[in-house]
Order: sequence, then C-alpha cells, then structure tokens
Amino acid sequence: MKIRPLHDRIVVKRLESESQTKGGIIIPDTAKEKPIEGRVVAVGNGKVLRDGKVRPLDIKVGDVVLFGKYSGNEVKYDGEEHVLLREDDVLAVTRSAGEG
Repeated sequence: MKIRPLHDRIVVKRLESESQTKGGIIIPDTAKEKPIEGRVVAVGNGKVLRDGKVRPLDIKVGDVVLFGKYSGNEVKYDGEEHVLLREDDVLAVTRSAGEG
C-alpha cells in the first residue's frame, strides 16, 4: 500500500461479516451492520508527546483489531474502502501479525 498515515493514525481494511447466522438464516446486505473488526494495512510513525519525543505505536501492519462502530473516518483508496483511525480508537488486538 502506498499510503502512510501521519503520527498515531492507522489505516484498517474492514473484515467481511458473516452473511449467514449459525441457525442458517441468510442476512441480506441491506440488514448487515458494518464490521467492527479489521486488518491493519498501514501505520504512522508514532504519537508525538508533549516533550517532542515520538512514542512508536503498539499496533503493527497485519494485526487484526477491534474498533468502535462509529470510530474513525471512512476513506476510499485504490477503489477499496478503508477506515482511518487513531491508535486510541482501537479497542483490542485480536490477532497479531504473523499469527494468521
């Protein structure tokens, strides 16, 4: 990806949600909620602290993260939908890069 977010921002590609429930009911696209889980595709250099030092981000490219339903800004880049978030908007890392 040729996009580099600034400071403590990250770019996340939403993961697809299930289109069928465990009971076998098929959910139409119009009734689906936006997934709150995504894979990190780009990260900034880090958060600039008050003393001017830069603290690197804990999140790495490839991590799968959970974030709030209305967090961040949706952007379209290279024809694909992404979410631009601050590191503070990330609620949890569910799988680290390299875990698959």
